[in-house]
Amino acid sequence: MKVVVVGAGIIGASVAYQLAKAGAQVTVIDGAGVAAGATGRSFGWINASFHADAAHFRLRAESMAAYHRLIEQMDMAPVRWTGCLCWDGHGTALETQAAELDALGYEVEIIDRAGFAAREPHVANPPEQALAFDTEGVAETAPMAQTLMNAATALGAQVLLGVAVQGIETQGDTVTGVRIEQGVIPADRVVICGGTGSPAVLSSVGVALPMLKRPGLLLRSAPVAPVLSHVMAAPGQEFRQDASGRIIAPTSANHQSDDLEHVSERPDVLAEATMARLQALLPEVALRWEQVTQAMRPVPQDGLPVMGPCGPAGLHMAVMHSGITLAPLAGELVATGVLDQPLSNHQSDLIAPYAPQRFQS
Repeated sequence: MKVVVVGAGIIGASVAYQLAKAGAQVTVIDGAGVAAGATGRSFGWINASFHADAAHFRLRAESMAAYHRLIEQMDMAPVRWTGCLCWDGHGTALETQAAELDALGYEVEIIDRAGFAAREPHVANPPEQALAFDTEGVAETAPMAQTLMNAATALGAQVLLGVAVQGIETQGDTVTGVRIEQGVIPADRVVICGGTGSPAVLSSVGVALPMLKRPGLLLRSAPVAPVLSHVMAAPGQEFRQDASGRIIAPTSANHQSDDLEHVSERPDVLAEATMARLQALLPEVALRWEQVTQAMRPVPQDGLPVMGPCGPAGLHMAVMHSGITLAPLAGELVATGVLDQPLSNHQSDLIAPYAPQRFQS
């Protein structure tokens, strides 16, 4: 079976790997490069502690388990299970969050000021209480996508970069390939994993994918000596330290709930404000920002992932925010559907709320 995967971000790379592992002839096409869009400009936090509802929690938690399945199959150096310390709520709100996650079966511990200081001695003014999510982790996002793509190509997948897909080709009501400037690349199946570029490609066959406008800016500092062990979710600021020593932080003061459609301030001004917040949290560390990147986050209209078959026979899509957390499971579920293999009852329950049909009139 010939399958074209449109998009070389972390979702496309994960789908391509699972398809190639199952024996499909896979071609990945991307108009830019591997992880050149939102993937390479993502915070990289792997978690299920932030979720929309119980079904979304289960999806995210299962994808964390899927990461561990991947680790059994390949060297996953870009992934580290750092855990997270979260104190963006306090008092009753923090205790309620802990109780709700505990009821869902998530590993969570309330730690006191001394416990926090022991874990993160460089953070100023430790909170009276914080939530510890010890099973959470981080992925260095571009290396993670490249690792998956390398695994796919080692299994025979081929990659076309700098090649823009203009539309989907059909014969009758069946997909026959994708159209690029130079002609048609034939395929038995097509999977659209192009992030915010997906709606334009899907519209060529009348498939709707309404998206929210969600620009995001990510700051990277100059490298510093190791000072952080966890992902940190402080009031008004998330931050972590990557493997190279850089402090990484969204410039939005409330990244998880950020719903702005436009960035009105200059990126350098936002960077300076972010650095001021970080410097207050890490007063003993000499920080300076080195880079700010902007990307449009691929958020479907209802804020939830979209996965599964759509439109003409043979066409599938996988588009979502929190792609870093969800990529391993999305690869498994979407590849299973593309190859016409049966889903288990558990898999069917996981993917059922995220079918593309909810956006079709």
